[in-house]
Amino acid sequence: MSKVIVPEIGESVVEATVGNWLKNVGDTVSAGEALVELETDKVNLEITANESGRVTSIDKTSGDIVAVGDVLAEITPVSQTEPVLTVPQAPPADAPVVATERAGAVRATPDVRRLAREHGVDVDQVPTSPKGRVTHEDVAAYVQSGRPPAPISKSAPSVAAPFQNPITQPGQRPQDRVRMSRRRLTIAHRLVEAQHAAAMLTTFNEVDMAAILDVRRRRKDSFFEKHGVRLGFMSFFTKAAIAALKTMPRLNAEIQGDEMILKRYYDIGVAVSTEAGLVVPVVRDADRLNFAQLEKHIAELAQKARDNTLSLDDLQGGTFTITNGGVFGSLLSTPILNAPQVAILGMHKIEERPIAINGQVVVRPMMYLALSYDHRIVDGSEAVRFLVSIKELLEDPEALLLEG
Repeated sequence: MSKVIVPEIGESVVEATVGNWLKNVGDTVSAGEALVELETDKVNLEITANESGRVTSIDKTSGDIVAVGDVLAEITPVSQTEPVLTVPQAPPADAPVVATERAGAVRATPDVRRLAREHGVDVDQVPTSPKGRVTHEDVAAYVQSGRPPAPISKSAPSVAAPFQNPITQPGQRPQDRVRMSRRRLTIAHRLVEAQHAAAMLTTFNEVDMAAILDVRRRRKDSFFEKHGVRLGFMSFFTKAAIAALKTMPRLNAEIQGDEMILKRYYDIGVAVSTEAGLVVPVVRDADRLNFAQLEKHIAELAQKARDNTLSLDDLQGGTFTITNGGVFGSLLSTPILNAPQVAILGMHKIEERPIAINGQVVVRPMMYLALSYDHRIVDGSEAVRFLVSIKELLEDPEALLLEG
């Protein structure tokens, strides 16, 4: 008999929440087959069987908080006198045909499985995308196609529904009680902690995006043909931020006790919104990457975030963060520090506005910029000059290329 335990998940991750059990007591499993999903504050992961056999006990149920080393389940090897037989069953004549064959368990992230459960869909019946795994889009398309929902197995361990039934007693208003995910709880804790632990201030400026829009308009097709990735805004802002950080290193630092740790490397965090909450994957040594390499790295990390396949290494570290609320239509906001970093740059929606240039009123594509910083080590004048430097570089892409 072997025990399935909570493994060492990563630096600073000491506990997790048990998610969906993929196997029941009595089920046979193969070595390496997924058994249960765990949710941590950084990533969700699947715990696999360490040997082939039969699940003889499940020690933790969905929603339990577990620590590294806790026993999740036990597997008993199946003896040679009790072979494991897999008998294929013919589907009903009117059953939908799944286009993609699967060997073993369907590859789907915990978020995708959760989405399928919410819609009453058996993820094993959802045709996979060309990537070979079931995605959020695959589940949505399957639901929209009107396919029958999956039957609910009464033998499976109970899983708390994401929404409780609304209160319907006379005199009471309808409401839902929703359990916060571990990631959402951690996000909430860290945001509050950041505001209490740092002397956070925000300074604002605006940038004329006409020059960058012109470069993208003229170069986007050739850029894509040459590099296979689209020329976005993030590479420009990352380059501008790094150039400014090199001249003002205290914005690329952290506080440890009574010391400032000034970092001479530039690991830039890029905030990405996912269904499970905000994550900040990190582009390592971003100062050594050209525009195409930056765009590729950022696009890959964003896709991994949406597919919930980010590793802990993708999320750890980071010396400075950029967040873009403009993709959701935000015109102006105050970003909160991503501790232990001491500065974060906020991008916003590009909006055509009348401004005065050389005594003439003209309409230009303008974007508000916000820089939140820790006033304990960053002076107000330094923050203002940092943001002005970014503005000047973005308004003169040639200077930005020279700085890069």
